[in-house]
Amino acid sequence: MTVYSKKKSQDNMDIISIAIVEDNHDIRTAMELLINGSDGYACVGTFNNAETAVEQIPHLLPNVVLMDFNLPGGMNGIECIARLKAEYQDMQFMMLTVYEDDDKIFNALEAGASGYILKKTSPGELLEAIRDLHEGGSPMSSQIARRVVAFFQKQAKPNPALEALTTREKEILDQLSKGFLYKEIASNLFISIETVRRHVHNIYEKLHVRSRTDAVNKYYNR
Repeated sequence: MTVYSKKKSQDNMDIISIAIVEDNHDIRTAMELLINGSDGYACVGTFNNAETAVEQIPHLLPNVVLMDFNLPGGMNGIECIARLKAEYQDMQFMMLTVYEDDDKIFNALEAGASGYILKKTSPGELLEAIRDLHEGGSPMSSQIARRVVAFFQKQAKPNPALEALTTREKEILDQLSKGFLYKEIASNLFISIETVRRHVHNIYEKLHVRSRTDAVNKYYNR
């Protein structure tokens, strides 16, 4: 376990504070170095097991927690998220794993994870995913996003709540449901990222949700 001073993240509100829960020393160290070496990001603590994370993370209150699935001891990453999310609703969790198993994906999302990407994700994409998550998105690797979309589409039913959305908001919600990042949505629809953020905020308000996962659930009437 490594815990850092929070001063760096408190001095600049634009800096995203991050905790890492990962039992592989090399992966944990590489992510820590990447985060602390990148402008706008600060690692406030690293942990190699869920039990210590559950005990220490409440003292650190990071904006984002990167969570491995398989961890030593009696608690896995999904259980760790469920414990922390129950007490800290504003804390954002992203599964960082090698698994693409449907059950693990949906168990993680149900527990409170808002992002789910693979460990083979490039450093630049990881940083982008962290920022997207912090700004209200739900980043997912394209492989995982396709699985989520396919699952929802099988159970899709018309949802009258969507009638409150404008045509543009429906277009953006459709893009969100496919796992696109904000900058990709902006490019696809030829609008600015700030415009995307404004529409997403309106979508969340109209659908009475707080995350992309909840909005996609409403989109597919689940």
